[in-house]
Amino acid sequence: MPRTNGGIIGKRNVTSFGAETITSVTSTGNHTTQPGTRLAEALIVAGGGGGGPGATGSRGGGGGGAGGFISKSVFSVCGNTAYPLTVGAGGSGNANGNNSVGFGCTATAGGKGASSPTAGNPGGSGGGGTFPGGSGGSGTCGQGNVGGVGGTSSPNNVGGGGGGAGGAGASGALPCGSPRGAGGAGSPSTITGSDVCYAGGGSAGIAGGSLGSVAPSAGVGGYPGGGSGNAASNRGGGGGGSGRDDDSGGSGGSGVVVVKELNKASGVWNLKSQLKALQQGTWPKPKIAYNIDYLVVAGGGGGGGKGQEDVQGAGGGGAGGYRASGYGPSPLRGSAIPFSAFSATDFSITVGAGGAGGPNTPGPSGSPTRQGAVGSNSVFSTITSAGGGLGGGSGGVPSSAAGGNGGSGGGGGPAAGSGNTPPTDPPQGNNGATRSGSPQPFCGGGGGGATAAGSGTGGGAGAPNDINGSATTYAGGAGGGGYFTTGGSGGAGGGGAGARDANATAGTANTGGGGGATGGPSTSTSRSGGAGGSGIVIVRGPSAATFSVSPGTNQTSTHPNGCKVATFTVSGTLTVA
Repeated sequence: MPRTNGGIIGKRNVTSFGAETITSVTSTGNHTTQPGTRLAEALIVAGGGGGGPGATGSRGGGGGGAGGFISKSVFSVCGNTAYPLTVGAGGSGNANGNNSVGFGCTATAGGKGASSPTAGNPGGSGGGGTFPGGSGGSGTCGQGNVGGVGGTSSPNNVGGGGGGAGGAGASGALPCGSPRGAGGAGSPSTITGSDVCYAGGGSAGIAGGSLGSVAPSAGVGGYPGGGSGNAASNRGGGGGGSGRDDDSGGSGGSGVVVVKELNKASGVWNLKSQLKALQQGTWPKPKIAYNIDYLVVAGGGGGGGKGQEDVQGAGGGGAGGYRASGYGPSPLRGSAIPFSAFSATDFSITVGAGGAGGPNTPGPSGSPTRQGAVGSNSVFSTITSAGGGLGGGSGGVPSSAAGGNGGSGGGGGPAAGSGNTPPTDPPQGNNGATRSGSPQPFCGGGGGGATAAGSGTGGGAGAPNDINGSATTYAGGAGGGGYFTTGGSGGAGGGGAGARDANATAGTANTGGGGGATGGPSTSTSRSGGAGGSGIVIVRGPSAATFSVSPGTNQTSTHPNGCKVATFTVSGTLTVA
């Protein structure tokens, strides 16, 4: 057989002499590679969507969604060859952007921001919804994120922010002082040799007050005294939404294709060793790289119990810590986890158990043994959600009746536990409530939840999240124990209800809800607090990802948009490829 590798029989590595040439293609045409180039990398960003126009009646339009963002890792090319590239234009106000195409990949155009009273358009990233209550457009899996929901009430009638490559657009319904209608974050790339942010979502229009924050190179939202802003060229950002009816919205930014032609030295491998590696399943595979989204909820804290000598209400258990990268309330969205590897990688997943409910043991009033138990942590990669704080006991001794700190704090007792302990950003939970006075004297305080603190005897509300395609609420605080009246209600998201002269309700399994507490005036009964609900871990990757899980109790599935989802209801192992 002919030998072209110096007489050594074996697989020859590809040599590439692209001189690390970097070309930013800003308009449609052909890109011709260097004669010696055999390997390249590329960044492909589509044109951003235009911002939505304002409407009569002081209704803010939605921010434009960013163009789709694709980072294509090392791939083979031919030298001295013209490759056709399409660079998508940004959409004008109230118009979608345009696709960018190159090297077998299509980055999807950004969706336009909504004009009243409609939803934002889907796209690479979705456009923001308009006031009042228009939904955000969906993003393309692996390229961008959903637009924000339009505000639903005054003040200032804010639209939703456009989605960005690095995060969803913010809702226009967030409280004053928060980044209402802010565009979703862009995604950084260093392919040009500098750290540049691309594909940020446009901020929404606002009919009064201050503007939402703006992602780098994206358009700023308009307001009554000023027009909406255009996004920067060749960054793929969304245009700003309008805040008045004579302004059609800002234009989205045009896209870009960046090509990096690589230098790579030659090399020869021994054929026998490579055949052995192939047979053993260790043959090197192309590098895989994408972002992984997550929902990590810890086990809820147990509610306080009641001894025969106790004549007051115990505190409800705090919800387990709630941490998520998306698909839930905008203020609670953290950053996705970047993942890259040359072969399948295992992640150890911990699903936290709920804390035990306080027992009905005998002893002096206020015995510490009647407190609930703290929930256990849940862990995925670098993300740890803290177990919910324990519910305080039903007696009158302050040190023994206090609620415990945790993801969300347990209810008191005379003193309640603190949430977001240890602290995370965004916060993973809220404080519990102290023992109630009038109109329900001596009732125990409710446990904190993911989106609200305990209030009186009621547990704090949890957070809705649809990472797996099914909208479910997690991490609700538990109700406190009753005295003259019934116990408090559990917060939405699996929080257990409090009880009076009865055993309390446990938190719902795999929601991280706190366990309900008990109480009552009777000195002839002893009752148990409810156990906290166990936590859950859900992981989501793009359609190109491959997930497998163990043990078989856990499940994998495919989202309707093609994304891969792994759901852990017990601790186990996730294999990502």
